[in-house]
Amino acid sequence: MAKNCDVIIGGGGMVGLTLALALAKSGMSVAVCDPMPKSAALDAKFDGRVSALAYAAVRMYRALGVWEHLENDAQPIEDILVTDGAPGRAPSPFSLHFDGAEAGTPLGHIVENRHIRAALFAVAETLPNLEWIAPASLTDLVADAHGIIATLSNGETVKARLAVAADGRDSAMRERMNIGVIGWSYPQIGIVATVEHEKPHNGVAYEHFLPAGPFAILPMTPASSSEAVGQPKYFNRSSLVWTEREALAPSLLKLPDAEFNAELAKRFGTHLGATKASGPRWSYPLKFHLARAYVRPRFALAGDAAHGIHPIAGQGLNLGLKDAAALAEIVLDAARLGLDFGQLDLLQRYERWRRFDSFTLAAATDALTRLFSNDIAPVRALRDLGMGIIDRIGPARRFFMRHAGGDIGKLPRLMRGEAA
Repeated sequence: MAKNCDVIIGGGGMVGLTLALALAKSGMSVAVCDPMPKSAALDAKFDGRVSALAYAAVRMYRALGVWEHLENDAQPIEDILVTDGAPGRAPSPFSLHFDGAEAGTPLGHIVENRHIRAALFAVAETLPNLEWIAPASLTDLVADAHGIIATLSNGETVKARLAVAADGRDSAMRERMNIGVIGWSYPQIGIVATVEHEKPHNGVAYEHFLPAGPFAILPMTPASSSEAVGQPKYFNRSSLVWTEREALAPSLLKLPDAEFNAELAKRFGTHLGATKASGPRWSYPLKFHLARAYVRPRFALAGDAAHGIHPIAGQGLNLGLKDAAALAEIVLDAARLGLDFGQLDLLQRYERWRRFDSFTLAAATDALTRLFSNDIAPVRALRDLGMGIIDRIGPARRFFMRHAGGDIGKLPRLMRGEAA
């Protein structure tokens, strides 16, 4: 016999679970299925990545009661410094500096993905109307005029009024609903590692544009939040997101520790003293895609199922969290008016809201990737000059800071810090 709920979400990652909390905390019954058990998703060895939560995303997590479980593991970004250069060559004299003091707030927070998941689970466990089904994934969806029946890989069936696919870049349900994508792969691999350094990071995030691609150094809290109690807020640990040529990345990943650290030091620079990679190394292929549609009757895409962008600006998760906030707002407003929130015309409001923002940011990150992932002298001179000009024009600099903070455009209520 099929279970019943208002909304079923396929994919219990950070976007899917955030959407589930937004709906469940407003009284809806929600089921979330995910192919991975909770223990595996929280394992430090599963995912070495961190996310840069924009301050609009932090407002959302405060509104949902998530931030109180996350704050001790979140490193405020006080400054962002963007430079251009190459290994063995002095950095360009032009740079771009975003100052949190000028913005009046931290420019974001760096948080390990596993800590975000743990905080989301902590809140989810307090909501009796939110059911977690794992390990299980959506295998089929059949919609009719009254609802949608979801078949799960564990043999269960769930009947809902709306199904949401938040199951990642290779979304099986996106394909099942005949939604195509536009996309391509970049000739780059993202190498992720944690780096220990001699001097404290002072809350500064660095983005070095190297010929192979961006080399980001993101300030982190200590490995254990208990280490931070009563201590200064700046630590000697950062996350490295190293974009490297696809042909070279595999050999770098296989290097012994001493040789890997030597290659790391060439690119890292000496501003934080001696450096060494700590713990495992991870690698991820870098791809771009946009879904040709976000909705079908009784079905919607969210997060990476709808769009995937280059990590050059660190905005991938924030884009997905905006999807969750906007979809929750559309669905809850319709439900409060007694409307059928699975109807296509209502879901198309979500699509119109989110597609333009997604396309704009995706196009901008793609253009930046192509502009900065090369060492052509005239292009390098032009981009350096552009950074220098923006750095000296206050309104332009502040606009880009607001953009990095996710505070541009029509914001859903949750991202303004209000209840959904």
